[in-house]
Amino acid sequence: MNNIPNAHIATGALAPKAHPQAHGLSPALILLLATGAGLSVASLYYSQPMLGVLADDIGASERAVGMVPMSTQLGYALGILLLAPLGDRYDRRRIILIKAAVLTAALLLAGAASGIGMLLAASLAVGLAATMAQDIVPAAATLAPEQHRGRIVGTVMTGLLLGILLSRVVSGFVAEHFGWRAMFVGAAGSIALIGAAAWRGLPRFRPTTHLSYGALLGSLGSLVKKHGALRRAALAQGLVAIGFSAFWSTLAVMLHGAPFHLGSAAAGAFGLAGAAGALAAPLAGRIADKKGPELVTRLGIGLATVSFAAMALAPWFSTEGQLILIAVATIGFDLGVQATLVAHQSIVYSIEPGARSRLNAVLFVGMFIGMAGGAALGSLALAQWGWIAVVGLAVLTSLLALTVRLWPGAAKAH
Repeated sequence: MNNIPNAHIATGALAPKAHPQAHGLSPALILLLATGAGLSVASLYYSQPMLGVLADDIGASERAVGMVPMSTQLGYALGILLLAPLGDRYDRRRIILIKAAVLTAALLLAGAASGIGMLLAASLAVGLAATMAQDIVPAAATLAPEQHRGRIVGTVMTGLLLGILLSRVVSGFVAEHFGWRAMFVGAAGSIALIGAAAWRGLPRFRPTTHLSYGALLGSLGSLVKKHGALRRAALAQGLVAIGFSAFWSTLAVMLHGAPFHLGSAAAGAFGLAGAAGALAAPLAGRIADKKGPELVTRLGIGLATVSFAAMALAPWFSTEGQLILIAVATIGFDLGVQATLVAHQSIVYSIEPGARSRLNAVLFVGMFIGMAGGAALGSLALAQWGWIAVVGLAVLTSLLALTVRLWPGAAKAH
């Protein structure tokens, strides 16, 4: 133990060593990582554009079906907290393969659901297993050379973010033309294919700690207590995620009613607008590499805040004008939220290389607690006070996130 730096003793991390593949990260492997991250995390969002159709089919109320996205987000947050830290203790390749198998089964169960209870249970399981995305991103950070880490993580995050956003486009189209059950079955097939590709193409990873499972989870608290930069990143990302999730969780229901009366395909099509924002992730990574990630967090949250606020102008537009305004605002806030996330990951991954899975877990637990809260609060706001209340919630939480990043000393809180 005398040869282990003091900074790593408290969290049980071994002295970090370069991964044997760190300087040989091929384009094919980057593509596999980006695709795997995108398809796994997409599983969380397939249900959102289908909620109107799904509720009618299984006889669930509007409020009950609103619990489906909350269950997946909650499962994801629990999975990140309880499962993602294992990436520091065990071979990440093995963990990714196991989660791919479980996620495939959970998606098939969701497709076979006959009632809301079964669907909620399957949704929770989907959320837990979809955390394979949070094993893939630290794997990319470990394999990447340090001087290009922001760019490579940004590229993998582009795959992840496109998975989030395009999942709504795909599920909306499939649900309208083939039924919502077909979407879950197709999603299960895509995860099975990624699992097979990962089995063939993903290298093995050396553990960076020998902590027991209990000590591994306990070290999360030590990391949070020790690093102010980690606390601020998790809090700010969680706050901005509330508005992000509130918007996407209520969009399909809002468009289903007056004055729009649009189906699931139209709701899913808004994912195309959001996808344009997701393409900014590699650019955000490059700026973070050159100018520092703190600047990117402030710019990103500021853009998200302005974009959310712009949607409050919708009542002054025609029906067609409102749709255009919402689409433009979607591009803006998705760009801002995704750039902020990439910058926060750059901050977090630089803290302790031997604890990247746990640091990533803390960041994403904060984010997905915000996502789950946003889904629940957004549904409540829409039901009680209408769409303008959802917009107000998004603006408020984004302003709070910006306050966290602008607070004196934020850039030095390590």
